[in-house]
Amino acid sequence: MDSAATAPHLASHFEDLAKQTHAARLGMWVFIGSEALLFSALFALYAAYRAAYPAAFRAAAGHTDLTLGSLMTGVLLTSSYLVAMGLARVRASRPRGAAGFLAGAVLLGIAFLALKGMEYAEHFRAGIYPGVGYRSATLPGAGANIFFTLYYAMTGLHALHVLGGVVLLIWLAWRVRAGRLTAVYHTPLELGGLYWHFVDVIWVFLWPLFYLLR
Repeated sequence: MDSAATAPHLASHFEDLAKQTHAARLGMWVFIGSEALLFSALFALYAAYRAAYPAAFRAAAGHTDLTLGSLMTGVLLTSSYLVAMGLARVRASRPRGAAGFLAGAVLLGIAFLALKGMEYAEHFRAGIYPGVGYRSATLPGAGANIFFTLYYAMTGLHALHVLGGVVLLIWLAWRVRAGRLTAVYHTPLELGGLYWHFVDVIWVFLWPLFYLLR
């Protein structure tokens, strides 16, 4: 590998770009592992309460918007495809096309957040709030309250991750457009894409828990 080409991207405490890339990948996997543990704990909590309130959880899940939830799933999966295509374009030395794919993923991420906001607003109008604010007349009882408290906690946490991912993708698209990420050096885009795919995978697990298991 041409050292003159890689030198601008090489930190002073690494011997070469390969070792720097390996360390960056390891750091990202450690971060994703810690995030996976966080969501795993929430999934375990959901499973415990679902076992305690099976009928109430089924009834409450029937009041989430299955069409909207499925649409959000398609939006996120499409955005993951666009990010993967953007990375492939950078690796193929076609940065202009890559920036367009990343911009499309950003728009889909924003669309996901807008759809989730619409769903939250619909629940609020029905008196479905988390915790002590819960006052739904059609779904009384502790089980439904716990279901929607978990719903807001888990989907809200996921939405924060989507928001962070959108900001990250905007930064990556700018760097690609500016020519700072190329076929020679594209580690930030690779790791940013890995994070975005992780966020999408988490939603693939949330979708059946809150929309499909009725």
